[in-house]
Amino acid sequence: MNIWSSYSESKAVHDTELDFVRCTVARRPLRAPDLAALYLRRRNKLIVAAGDDTTPLEYVATLLKNFEALGYGCSPALIERLQTLSERALTEFYVASLALLRKQVGADVAWEPMYPNFPQQVMDASEAELYFNAMFHYLGDIFGLRIMPAYDKDERAALSEPVALRIIELGDEQELKQIARDLIGASTSISATDKNDVGRLVGYFRADVSAFLPTEIPHKENLSFVTALLLYHKIASDILLTGYFKTTTDVLRLATALSKGDVSLAADTKFRSFTRAERRLLLSLVERCARREEDMLRHAGRWIRLGERLHPGEYRANYPKTAKAFDTLRKGLAVKTFQSRVEAALAAKDVPAALALLSARPGELARRLDHLLRLDAQTSPAVLDGFADKAGEVSTPVLLQVLGHFEHREGLGPVRTIFPKGNAAKVIGIPNTLAEIEPAVIARLVAICRDSLKARFGRLDPLGKVYVDAGLAKHVIPFSQRSASKALRTLVRGSRLALGAGSTVRFFVWWKEGLVDGRPTGRVDLDLSAVLFDAQFGYLQHVSYTNLRGSGYAAVHSGDITSAPEGACEFIDLDIASVKRFGARYIVGMAYSFCAQPFCDLPQCFIGWMMRNQPRSGEVFEPSTVVDRIDMAADTQICMPMILDLQTRELIWTDIAMRAHPNYNVNVEGNRSSASHIVRAMVSMAKPNLHTLFSLHAEARGVLVDALEEADTVFALDQGTTPFDIETIMARYMA
Repeated sequence: MNIWSSYSESKAVHDTELDFVRCTVARRPLRAPDLAALYLRRRNKLIVAAGDDTTPLEYVATLLKNFEALGYGCSPALIERLQTLSERALTEFYVASLALLRKQVGADVAWEPMYPNFPQQVMDASEAELYFNAMFHYLGDIFGLRIMPAYDKDERAALSEPVALRIIELGDEQELKQIARDLIGASTSISATDKNDVGRLVGYFRADVSAFLPTEIPHKENLSFVTALLLYHKIASDILLTGYFKTTTDVLRLATALSKGDVSLAADTKFRSFTRAERRLLLSLVERCARREEDMLRHAGRWIRLGERLHPGEYRANYPKTAKAFDTLRKGLAVKTFQSRVEAALAAKDVPAALALLSARPGELARRLDHLLRLDAQTSPAVLDGFADKAGEVSTPVLLQVLGHFEHREGLGPVRTIFPKGNAAKVIGIPNTLAEIEPAVIARLVAICRDSLKARFGRLDPLGKVYVDAGLAKHVIPFSQRSASKALRTLVRGSRLALGAGSTVRFFVWWKEGLVDGRPTGRVDLDLSAVLFDAQFGYLQHVSYTNLRGSGYAAVHSGDITSAPEGACEFIDLDIASVKRFGARYIVGMAYSFCAQPFCDLPQCFIGWMMRNQPRSGEVFEPSTVVDRIDMAADTQICMPMILDLQTRELIWTDIAMRAHPNYNVNVEGNRSSASHIVRAMVSMAKPNLHTLFSLHAEARGVLVDALEEADTVFALDQGTTPFDIETIMARYMA
């Protein structure tokens, strides 16, 4: 194979590249290709062992040119390393890496829209032509056929706009271990993608897992998942596990993880049958916990069902306290709990009694502060004094949330934005009915939080001179990533990014039907839509399969494809200036599963967008212009990945998943009201931001400087620690 072909010619060897990857997987399961893909996605780095040969510079230059067609470049260090490889080694690197890069941006699939000369072809077509093409296509569904209009593809002008390349750096295995350490030690929940990555890294480094296994796993959901993983690989020991588990809810989460359930406990789990060794382990962990009955009552139904699998009565002699706790649950015996005493005190508006109780559990005290301060203004000084005494014992994520809540409390507006707990990426906007609290009280509370956080951060290693980019104020702190989607770039919901250069935004979706776990999906019809809202969140218009062209502004849909046996795609172009003149402020990109299959039950489906200056130049799908690509894998039928704010020219990261309204079709018309509420909630959202977090670290551990060039430590949008380094932030700056 000649690797020095042009990019267009290299597409013909795609099967050869996949064969190379398959052979590599066969020789070293879950190693080279999988770890390279993981490292590339998370750090934009690749590991290349130094060779003892010299490759001609023109070979490396041609490799770089082909990478550029996918929107990637190589750092000087990586280029220098590539020049030490033999021609054969460089060929292997090229073939494997090109396959990874194509998959990253979505260039590994065939992009064949209904109208191959989109967008101009749809703009020029008559209403009759568009109507008849759609009707014949839909008739094909009735008869089990796939009828597509037949058009020749015109010669397209070459892409005529500059592209900012993503630079691939040279990496090493130590950083892979650090990624695993940071994910396991994260102070907040991690996503399904993160868990999959941890699983791969633990499997790869299993002989050296102690090198990145922390002495404490602070987040309980992560604890359960990691422990189940260690048990699977037969790495964990009873002694090791004993130190991690503190409460019976920790044990319940472990049983849930072993049963492949929702460790957030937001959804019920069908517990599997456990081996005798597993039953003894789970029961012994419960035996060591304090407040068994009280803690188990919080999830009594789950514990009763779990007891049917654990048979605690058979082990009464070994674990008598555990057997007694299960007896209490099954018989419904009364247990006076901490929560019931707190609720009674709050109901009676007995703030001193509630404060005395909550002081024993500082985390609960922090979460109840707003309620306590609203009950009786006369008791506010006592509440603040009590919180000041206990703030040092509150976890960093909770303290940051309290700080953010009270900093933004008076400016919340009419809507409060809530993200319900669970694996589905949902958001709810509720009316803001919070009663006012005296500004002086809020000011002191904010000061308590800031002082406590700085005292905590001050015990960490010095940072020297620190630069904190002002733009980080538009990026939200990652408090919960459990439902975050896998993406080319992953952000925290509500974060805002500059839209970047380009006059046209091009949305795209790609999907495939087929077999999932041996079961056929049947016909799968995904629909790409763009919805326009004004500044008051009022619906204006939409572009979708029911409306292929905008009326009063320049927008066009590539045509509705209703099945995907070999894969299918749809595109939407929107001219930003014309949409603004039309009166829209927000554009919402959405994908709908018309046939009601949840995205998680499809072999492959993803959504994304490009920014284009010359939308008629280049291919319809130009990988180098892809801004982001998001895998749709939620157990839902509607995906809303982003909102474009045209007034500020920013992208608001939403990554929201919704289920269809039971009384409406799965399309824009049936869901535009809920979309409007979500847009309002996301735009109005006020959450703690990264600028606040990093500034607190700077004040506690170093000296703030205004010039990036002077800094020893940098927190910025594209240098140093960035908003995309989510696992680093969760593990090292929220501990």
